[in-house]
Amino acid sequence: MGKDNIAVGLDIGTTKIVAMIGRQNEYGKLEILGIGKSKSLGVHRGVVNNITQTIQSIQQAVQEAEANSDYKINDVVVGIAGQHIRSIQHSDYISRPNAEEVIGDADIDQLIGQVHKLAMLPGEEIIHVLPQEFRIDGQAEIKEPVGMYGSRVESSFHVVVGQAASIRNVGRCIKSAGLDLSGLTLEPLASADAVLSQEEKEAGVALIDIGGGTTDLAIFKDGIIRHTAVIPFGGNVITEDIKEGCSIIEKQAELLKVKFGSAWPGENKDNEIVSIPGLRGREPKEISLKNLSKIIHARVVEIIEQVYAEIKEYGHEDNKKKLIAGIVLTGGGSQLKHIKQLVEYITGMDTRIGYPNEHLAGDSDEEISSPLYATAVGLVMNSIRNNTKSATPLVEMKKEEVVKQPEMIVEEEIVDTEMVAQNNETESTQDQVKRSFFDKYIEKIKEFLDNAE
Repeated sequence: MGKDNIAVGLDIGTTKIVAMIGRQNEYGKLEILGIGKSKSLGVHRGVVNNITQTIQSIQQAVQEAEANSDYKINDVVVGIAGQHIRSIQHSDYISRPNAEEVIGDADIDQLIGQVHKLAMLPGEEIIHVLPQEFRIDGQAEIKEPVGMYGSRVESSFHVVVGQAASIRNVGRCIKSAGLDLSGLTLEPLASADAVLSQEEKEAGVALIDIGGGTTDLAIFKDGIIRHTAVIPFGGNVITEDIKEGCSIIEKQAELLKVKFGSAWPGENKDNEIVSIPGLRGREPKEISLKNLSKIIHARVVEIIEQVYAEIKEYGHEDNKKKLIAGIVLTGGGSQLKHIKQLVEYITGMDTRIGYPNEHLAGDSDEEISSPLYATAVGLVMNSIRNNTKSATPLVEMKKEEVVKQPEMIVEEEIVDTEMVAQNNETESTQDQVKRSFFDKYIEKIKEFLDNAE
């Protein structure tokens, strides 16, 4: 187990920053080794607006995760969200000089490379280029073109675009916190990995991840990502409304929302009242639960209607684009009472709450299987796919520090030679794995950060 790839995901949210360390067990399930959580102080609506505070929050979450797991974190896969994210549909093609040769990975890389050269608006950069369906010499609906014959290879792409400055600010925070950046993933895609089944993605499903600062949407159909959007409203706006509407402080508003909040006002009776302690010897404040749920209801309706407008824009009413599996809600905001019923009422679509427990090992802590950690679990899964060894056991590091005894040198040299041989073997196999354009993009960010110093 010690030689397993240890994966680390870092979810930089508006309300919390989560560092999660995990590995895949022999059954292909995710075993969480450690988790660290800190209050996010320098992020607003998914975008870093205070570098120093964000670095401190990242370090706090990382240190907690390391203390809980006895692993030292080296690099992380980070989730990207924020109101600057947008997605576009694009089609492109390549003409192959030799149609007698089968289509290989190099051809697909060439096609993806062409899309990466698309002209963007000033200050924007491409984050993801996700191939959808391929067409070879006019033959449509091909999902896996590698190994087939053909002279013209076309594909439709889902291209995710974001502000270069925002992405680089995240990179700067990671580097300043003493970590390396091994990957960037759009947060709704990470959440989708954690809570959606392959059957749902095939049937057609809309994932709504209600976070603190943003609400993320990802639509899948026929197993392919079809639409993504980031709406700049989340749970924090609801808390703000309660604070203003009830004339109380933010901490009390958040507690009210979590403990007594409901998205359905009809559920509370007029005489249900909660008493809140007054500030500095002032009289306690009495708040009607019916009024509280009316405030919450108004804002949740606004958020859901914006998301539903995006689902309509995708064209879900068209028979070919129908979302048979309906809607899956996840993220901290999905824990609000009666939100599932409200979403069903507004959209008329089947809805369930998405928990990341499907991919977690059976003995996982109950807290980790909360929708709150869906993005972090998805990022760890993404890191495992990257095959990175993102953390090393602290025990091994301590052993390396111990001075070698003279009589043990021969034995240790033998062990070292074996380890070198193993390392060379793994390195040679890794060299054979094709480097995606996404890896090159990460390198480009690292290069930029190095030059910026």
